Amino acid sequence: MADMMAIIAANYKSVGMTVPSKTPYVAVEPANYEGTWTGKYADNKTFKISVSNVTGFRAKVHYQSGATSKYQEVLIKDNSFRVGDTKFTLTNNGKAQIKNVVTDAASGQTYMDTAYATRST
Repeated sequence: MADMMAIIAANYKSVGMTVPSKTPYVAVEPANYEGTWTGKYADNKTFKISVSNVTGFRAKVHYQSGATSKYQEVLIKDNSFRVGDTKFTLTNNGKAQIKNVVTDAASGQTYMDTAYATRST
């Protein structure tokens, strides 16, 4: 039962970090998002986010960090999108902020890991 409560609590925290937006989905400039984005978290763990096929406000994304690899079709809204527990926010031309919800395997505690990515062409 304790494991189930930990799962619910972790999910509640990740859902709670989402702030609803009242803005509509609008087409984005594909050149601002497409490409390979790379960076490092505070623990020196590297990540790579590949964004392709941006059409309107939709895109195909591949997130890779360590043994984690996720493919997902995303919706871009307010300069950001989510891939699993990871949120990508475009901050400037060729720069993005990455926020990732991480669960510590030993303690079960969750925390927010923030990093910055740059796009390579």
